[in-house]
Amino acid sequence: MTDLPYYHVDAFADRPFTGNQAAVMPLTSWLDDAVLQAIGEENNFAETAFYLPDDSGAADFELRWFTPAVEIALCGHATLASGHIILSQDPQKQQVTFRTREAGILTVVRDGEGYALDLPAYPPSQRAMPVIVALVGGSPLETQFHEGRYHILRYNNAEEVLALKPDLKALAAHGNAQFICTAPGKDTDVLSRVFVPGGGVDEDSVTGSAHAVLTPYWTRQLDRASFTAYQASQRGGYVSCRLDGDRAWLGGRCVTVVEGRFRL
Repeated sequence: MTDLPYYHVDAFADRPFTGNQAAVMPLTSWLDDAVLQAIGEENNFAETAFYLPDDSGAADFELRWFTPAVEIALCGHATLASGHIILSQDPQKQQVTFRTREAGILTVVRDGEGYALDLPAYPPSQRAMPVIVALVGGSPLETQFHEGRYHILRYNNAEEVLALKPDLKALAAHGNAQFICTAPGKDTDVLSRVFVPGGGVDEDSVTGSAHAVLTPYWTRQLDRASFTAYQASQRGGYVSCRLDGDRAWLGGRCVTVVEGRFRL
């Protein structure tokens, strides 16, 4: 029987039962992809993050993420959770770097009582998407798009976003894509909800990768380099967002709620 370390972390959360849940599992070598996917399905969180020391020297660790259904190219909250576990175990360490397969090198640094996460910024551009609008609902002011996976639907106010009841089954037929519904916030600058049914997550709790798209979008709209954001899922979570060139810096806190062993 193989015995693996296991951490359950609430990311972008200042207390348990908020933010986005991630399983974080340090490894010493990669397991077969089918086993990694089966663990992701067993955990049944939006993402399970696996990391191990990076022998290439490019970063401190290699990092991969699995939803219950697929391996994904970029995940913010599980990267923040992984950084939290590593930095919590070494109080003198100020930052940790991760080499990923499709998103390059990502960094988590200490930032006050929480952390800041460095992701690539993904600026969207305008595109009509009447089929998606019909499936999501409401009357967005505009729609924008980035490289096949990220769809932004901008609404007039937070109430419209909160009232949405999208056709998740029909959206899932469009594959592992994010449908990001956003508007000016109430107690924050920006509010959003994010649906990823084709990736095995009907409505995500707090989505770091979505804010890699929202950061360049809203900094243009607000005409400033930073803003505060709230993802209005059932659990909910706050994200501070800052654009620095071609990078999006996302700030938040993490809470470890379970430590244990995962047995195969």
